[in-house]
This record gives sequence, C-alpha cells and structure tokens, in this order.
Amino acid sequence: MNDLIGPASTRIAAEIRGRIRSGELVAGERVPSTREITRRWGVAMATASKVLATLKEEGLVHTRPGVGTVVAGTSSSRLRGSARPRGAEATLSKERIVAAATAVADKEGLDALSMRRVAVELDVATMSLYRHVRDKDDLLTAMVDAAFGEWRAPPPRSGAAWQALLTEAARELWQIFRRHLWLAPAYSVTRPLIVPSGLGYSERVLATLLDRGLKPATAFSMHLILFNFVRGFATSLEMEATAEADTGVTADEWMDVQKPALDALLADRDVPAFRAVLDSFEPDGYDMDLDQLFETGLSYLLAGFGRPK
Repeated sequence: MNDLIGPASTRIAAEIRGRIRSGELVAGERVPSTREITRRWGVAMATASKVLATLKEEGLVHTRPGVGTVVAGTSSSRLRGSARPRGAEATLSKERIVAAATAVADKEGLDALSMRRVAVELDVATMSLYRHVRDKDDLLTAMVDAAFGEWRAPPPRSGAAWQALLTEAARELWQIFRRHLWLAPAYSVTRPLIVPSGLGYSERVLATLLDRGLKPATAFSMHLILFNFVRGFATSLEMEATAEADTGVTADEWMDVQKPALDALLADRDVPAFRAVLDSFEPDGYDMDLDQLFETGLSYLLAGFGRPK
C-alpha cells in the first residue's frame, strides 16, 4: 500500500519539508534525527539517512556539531525559488564558488554539499555555477586543491634532523585535515586527485628523505606511508564529529556508557592481558585523545623510518 503513494523516504521528507515551509520548524530548530525517524515512522536506518540527505541536498537543513540536524537559516523566498540579484552573479568567480562550497563542507560535511546549496549560499542561480565549474566532481577537485594549498613549508633550519623536518611537515598536514574534516575521506591514496597544491608537501618530504641517501623507490614508499598515516588518522576526526553531532555524546562519554557491555563481554573470556590493560586505566578510564594518539603514532612511525630495510 505504501508503494502506491511513493517510497517511504520521499513521503517522510515531504512531511518534514512541509513543516519547515509552514514555519512549524524554524531556522536553527532540530529536525528528527535518523534514530527518531526510524522510531516514529518505523523505517530502516538507511531510509532515515536518505530522508535527511534529501533535505540537505535541497538546502533545507544542515548538521550543527554538538546539536544535530537543524533547519537551515534560509529565507522562505529562496525556498520558493525567487529570482536572485544580477549583481551577485556578475561578481561570481571560481574562487568564490570554491570558498562557499568549502564553508558548507566544513560546517556540515560533504553529504550537505550540492550545486544548488552552493548557489543558495552565494545567492545566485544554480546554472550560473556551471560557467565556472564543470560539475560537482570538478568542484570537489578544486576544493581539495584549495585545502592542500593551505600547507606551508616550515622555514628551513640549518642542521635540523630529518625526523624533525618530517614531523613538522606531517603536523602541518594534520592541521589541514583538522580544519577540513571532509578532506581525508574524500582523498584516495591509490587513486589520488591530481592537484597542484599537493606538490609542496610531497616535495618537502621527498627532498628530506632523498637527502638521507635513500633510494628513490624507498623514499617514495615512505612518503606514501607517512601521508596515509596522517590521512588515516584524520578520517576518525570526521567520524567522531558526525557521531557527536547525531547523538550529543562525546567519545569519552560513549566509552563510559559502553563499559558495562564490555565488562559483560570479558566476564567469561580468557584475556588476562586485555583485562590488565583496562584495569590500569581505573578509575578515570582511557583518554581517547586523537591529537595525542597522532603524535605518539607519528613518533613511532618515524623511528621505524630510521631503520629502513
């Protein structure tokens, strides 16, 4: 019977959309979360996620860290598709489009990014964007290029050890991933986007490794390993930010909630080493600090680089 009136995600999105346009849900107010949608409408989590993705694509809602998905601060005239001022389109440029798209992705993630949403942010017609970028993929490539363009080579220091130079380069890259949480999941190491701005980091790392007398193939492998170490850790940043926004629960709070389940899991299992480690964290528990884990892992990795095979 439900199929006769459209897919569940379409019907639920229409209902929430109507509440937004009627003013029942106002800018900044939370809309139902994925969990609430599954509970209220009796649908699967995938369907609930599709509902919110649809509303984000339309620019009606966005994710606010620590709060959840809220109604976007968009005027009703824009929702009805009113005409945009010509002045905004006259000053449109690829740089402005990339900056607006990056701002959306920084605040709400790549799921919220669409050509229509960028047009709304810039107060221009969606089609006017295509005079500057071919499509969304072209826009994402430009965003990645702009993000990596923020990397600045630390000033040269006479006599600096190679480990110190690589540490500085990796820390600078980590900060870029921290500012743009969408960047790490969007970038593939095996099929990388070819962007000019990435050459600065690569050149500094490769030059440092070659200066040690390493073979080019060894230096390039170490360069990829170091980059993917930083990128891999950074993917956890977005996952944690999303989880905290959806639930309002921090990683430490989540671990506290899970402790009874973990204790029950270990009750009848012969894992003395694991139990001893957990017991050593009492009474405060383990501090899940990603920045500290990054620094520790980086030091271990570079120590290994000192003994190449």
